Amino acid sequence: MSTAPRTTALDALHRSLGATMTDFAGWDMPLRYASERDEHHAVRTRAGLFDLSHMGEIAVTGPEAVAFLNHALVGNIGTVGVGRARYTMIVREDGGILDDLIVYRLAETEYLVVANAGNAQLVLDTLTERVAGFDAEVRDDRDAYALIAVQGPESPAILKAVTDADLDGLKYYAGLPGTVAGVPALIARTGYTGEDGFELFVAPEHAETLWQALTEAGAPHGLIPCGLSCRDTLRLEAGMPLYGHELTTALTPFDAGLGRVVKFEKEGDFVGREALVAAAERAETAPPRKLVGLVAEGRRVPRAGFQVVADGKVIGEVTSGAPSPTLGKPIAMAYVDAAFAAPGTEGVGVDVRGTHEPYEVVALPFYKRRK
Repeated sequence: MSTAPRTTALDALHRSLGATMTDFAGWDMPLRYASERDEHHAVRTRAGLFDLSHMGEIAVTGPEAVAFLNHALVGNIGTVGVGRARYTMIVREDGGILDDLIVYRLAETEYLVVANAGNAQLVLDTLTERVAGFDAEVRDDRDAYALIAVQGPESPAILKAVTDADLDGLKYYAGLPGTVAGVPALIARTGYTGEDGFELFVAPEHAETLWQALTEAGAPHGLIPCGLSCRDTLRLEAGMPLYGHELTTALTPFDAGLGRVVKFEKEGDFVGREALVAAAERAETAPPRKLVGLVAEGRRVPRAGFQVVADGKVIGEVTSGAPSPTLGKPIAMAYVDAAFAAPGTEGVGVDVRGTHEPYEVVALPFYKRRK
């Protein structure tokens, strides 16, 4: 039995703007409004406006909220100050990644966990299961929020035009409550594009007011609406992992090159600790494969699942690939055997429909913004 995809509070507005819609993780979302390339370049050089209301918000509150989150997640949530945020992960007992998350500390005993759309229910169910024995509450807050992002070098100037919040004092991975375009919002300096920007959590009934205000404030700065397609090429250039591609239950954070998010030194036990200790040792002594960047010498685009080859053998697999509007060449992220992971390694190719196309191995990310 098929179920219709969910729609965000901005659905009618997207359609009025002529957006091409797509089913993404059970949501009807804008893929693009006009040109994916134009949207990508707008974010890199000016600013783009995104509807991210498909993300999964989960509230964690109570006297033992921090102890619970330290048990349930791999990071040390106890060191997150009020008004700050942390990138972290939730794993299985065997260390396999269930999802990557951002955790915002809103108050002394109040946290907001933001999960990927496709994993939101799984994360909610897992946290609900793991909270047993803790004086804390896990609450599904997905219907309480719409999430709008403004990303790009012009985003601070645009947001300043519609808020009196102290944006200059708002650091990367921090969030503060404020009023934007007359509506209450959690203003977070986070994003998934490799650019400076903000993510604004508001009540769904305020989403359209906020979108329109940002559109008007952004017009002089070249702001345009952007869809999921350019969001993917932006995050790929920035070397940011996508769940289901670079992150899966078959991989631990150490396998994904993100062992830094695991904090063994925190107080108390946490789910997956034993398996992750072993994974950390493997990564130090004999890493099976490493995540690398690949840049095409030709024009053919690698896609997820394509084999990486060298010396007539399969040495890895592409996890994400696309034409890079910024570099002007096809790029990919791939897990390859450690012996072929060093930047500049020669003789590496990708099997693109039977043809071994040459690729240069590079360090991630492909793109870094100027500070």
